[in-house]
Amino acid sequence: MDINQIKIKVEGVNFYYGSKQALRDIALDIYKNKVTAIIGPSGCGKSTFIRLFNRMNDLIPGARFEGKILIDGNNIYDPKLDVVDLRRSVGMVFQKPNPFPKSIYENVAYGLSINGIRDKGYIADKVDKSLKDAALYSEVKNRLSDNALALSGGQQQRLCIARALAVEPEVLLMDEPASALDPTATLKIEELIHELKKKYTIIIVTHNMQQAARISDYTAFFMMGELIEYDITSKIFTKPSKKITEDYITGRFG
Repeated sequence: MDINQIKIKVEGVNFYYGSKQALRDIALDIYKNKVTAIIGPSGCGKSTFIRLFNRMNDLIPGARFEGKILIDGNNIYDPKLDVVDLRRSVGMVFQKPNPFPKSIYENVAYGLSINGIRDKGYIADKVDKSLKDAALYSEVKNRLSDNALALSGGQQQRLCIARALAVEPEVLLMDEPASALDPTATLKIEELIHELKKKYTIIIVTHNMQQAARISDYTAFFMMGELIEYDITSKIFTKPSKKITEDYITGRFG
């Protein structure tokens, strides 16, 4: 892989919740405009890992980070770094859709308004574009003033994706974005991820092996806070280097 295509470099990362070590000596490169899936059994550190990229773990009392994470060559744990700027460029979509109890329009416009943008025409254009990018516009264009909580679960999740896209992030983190959805809504999210990687670098945590195999370019397998194996997805799923990876993927444990 061309070194110029590295978007994120993770070097020697250890992470602790108080005295408990959650991640142990993690190192990997994440490539631009690719989907990287993070797989592994419950409690192996997947969610902790992706929350490092927008420093959400900083909010947890007693949490401690060691190592380096570089995005476009910039150390995001540099004490001088503006964390608000970081979170603008690294969007996050959670497992359970979490729209605000506001209109569909206000949900998408929210990030723009808290960033001080007041131009109503610009905001309206951005809301439309973000809804289109999230493959939701055609379903909601005539009801933008309706409460977002009236949408179906799958629509709510795509709305949350639109909300994340509105502030023009470069990286999109997705923590099991389809696990609360039915198969039809899941398929829409997967198709959407395939489209979004043309513009964004995507890191997705998933419990669903078939989903990881379908949507990702690279897969990282975590176990007990350690990175066991990381490679091109097709290799991880057809010819993994380690027996423990094969055992997990074929359902012998996990």
